[in-house]
Amino acid sequence: MDLAGDLEVFTLVAEEGSFSAAGRRLRLAPSSVARVIDRIEARLGIRLLLRTTRSLVLTPEGLTYLSSARRILADLRETELSIADQGSPKGRLRLSMSQVFGRMFIVPLLRDFMQRYPDILLEVSSTDAVVDIAAGQADLAIRLGPLPDGPLTARKLGKTHKVIVASPHYLARRGMPTVPEDLHGHDCIAFSFKRAAPSWPFRKAGRDYVLPIKGRIETNNGETEGQLAAEGIGIARVCAETAQSAIDAGQLVPLLEDFNPGDGEEVHALFVGGTHTPARVRCFVDYLADRLKHSIPGTGSQNT
Repeated sequence: MDLAGDLEVFTLVAEEGSFSAAGRRLRLAPSSVARVIDRIEARLGIRLLLRTTRSLVLTPEGLTYLSSARRILADLRETELSIADQGSPKGRLRLSMSQVFGRMFIVPLLRDFMQRYPDILLEVSSTDAVVDIAAGQADLAIRLGPLPDGPLTARKLGKTHKVIVASPHYLARRGMPTVPEDLHGHDCIAFSFKRAAPSWPFRKAGRDYVLPIKGRIETNNGETEGQLAAEGIGIARVCAETAQSAIDAGQLVPLLEDFNPGDGEEVHALFVGGTHTPARVRCFVDYLADRLKHSIPGTGSQNT
């Protein structure tokens, strides 16, 4: 019994809408295609297709079967590809990465990677939305910050650091804070993610503590946060690595560095690990770990 062959025939019939069209793609006679469908329905004891003289219509059970058939065939192709590409990585690699970090640190590395691995086709999605890798929405994701518990493999690529900044124009207008408590008299730009409390951490006399902050504007994007600060709207706590160019250009000024606790966000590559991890995923993660250690030091691996 060729179950995979049956699934492929059924899928093509559903997509093409006729036995003859599916037969042309499979190089089979329409009668042979019809016999395969009859065999599937007989095995299941249920009708999957309603046949008229002009068209084929999927029953509700047929729609369910089609969804499962597509998933099974995709898994089979992926398994065969993961085995076949052990020696030479190849195939489509779907990468999801945060907008700012990806633009600044990942995109500049892609040209060299593609030259090294000409048989890999990269599909890059730049978004701050969290994709479901386990559900097949991406092969690999680059994420910053704490990781939820789950079945995925996490490879640490490094750690970013935080810095408090404001524009020279804002400081000339509102004054320079010299201790963290001075922020109570300033407009602070807050991160609007639910996981982020409206407070910033500090270290004073060897003691770590958090200070509530307030302001009149919030954002869910780190790059926007830095831009708002550069426009003189308020004081922001941003990723030091992404803000460095604005600091070097004099658009932003670091503040309260003597009280910086040295915290930051770990950067991880997340993917489905184990023996079935395709070579193209493994080689890309290894490549990132090697290249990023120079700009965001600290590498390692763990499961999450």
